[in-house]
Amino acid sequence: MSANNGSNSTSTKVEGLEMIMERFFTAPRDLVFKMYTEPDHVARWWGPHGWTTTNYQMDVRPGGIWHYCMRSEDGTEAWGKSTYQEINEPEKLVFLDAFSDENGNEVEDMPVMKITVDFVEEGNGTRIISTTLFNSEEELKKVVDMGVEQGMSETFDRLEIYLNEF
Repeated sequence: MSANNGSNSTSTKVEGLEMIMERFFTAPRDLVFKMYTEPDHVARWWGPHGWTTTNYQMDVRPGGIWHYCMRSEDGTEAWGKSTYQEINEPEKLVFLDAFSDENGNEVEDMPVMKITVDFVEEGNGTRIISTTLFNSEEELKKVVDMGVEQGMSETFDRLEIYLNEF
C-alpha cells in the first residue's frame, strides 16, 4: 500500500493544555502501528527532514522505555526518553515523553508530556491523532516555540514517504 504522497497535511489545534495533531495515511492500521513500535521502522522516519534517529532502547510495553537520539545534518543532537504507559495494538499508544541526555536522565527545565497516539481506521487508510497533554500553558508555549508543529509535520511527511515502500 502506498501513502498519499505529498497531498496530505498535518492539522494542529490547541485546546486548553492539549495540542492535537492529526494526519491521514493511505495504509492499513496494523502497518502504521508497526511503524511506531518496531525500532528498525522508527529509525527510518522519526524526526524532521534532515535528521536521523538512533534508538538506544525501545521496549514497547507498559513501563518500557524508548531512549533515542535525533541528529541533524550539522551534528546537533536532540535526545529523548519515553516511558510507555499503555499499548493497545493496533489502536493506541500512551507514553510520557521527556527531553533527556545521552544517559537517559530527564532534562530538568524541560516539560514531561503525556502523549496519546490513536490509530483510527478510516476509509482506505489510517488517521493518526496525536494528543499531547502539558502540565501548564507555559510548558505548552515552550514546546510550541521550539517548533514542534513544523517538526512533527515533517516527521509525518517522512512517515508518509516511508510507507510508500510497503
